[in-house]
Amino acid sequence: MDFIEKPIRYENLLSAIDRAQKVAYDSTERSARRQAAVTRISGLTEREHEIMDLVIAGHANKEIAARLGISQRTVESHRASVMTKTGVGSLPDLFRLVIAPA
Repeated sequence: MDFIEKPIRYENLLSAIDRAQKVAYDSTERSARRQAAVTRISGLTEREHEIMDLVIAGHANKEIAARLGISQRTVESHRASVMTKTGVGSLPDLFRLVIAPA
């Protein structure tokens, strides 16, 4: 992580080790969040995933229903299922979940 010149000062060595551990922890944490998001999203059906993508893109239920040729109530049902299966409570939370694997 760091280039340490000789003679090595104890404080510099400890500081370099601390920075390396922080970077490794951040990377591991980010990877775990990414994997958790992928797992939660992978539990969706193809139709739920399709509706989730349209919701994330900002389309209203009525517009999604017209685009997919289904009733608005069906869209609402799938949307509720997406929220339940992914464990999110709001649209911003869903958006954060979707962008987490990126």
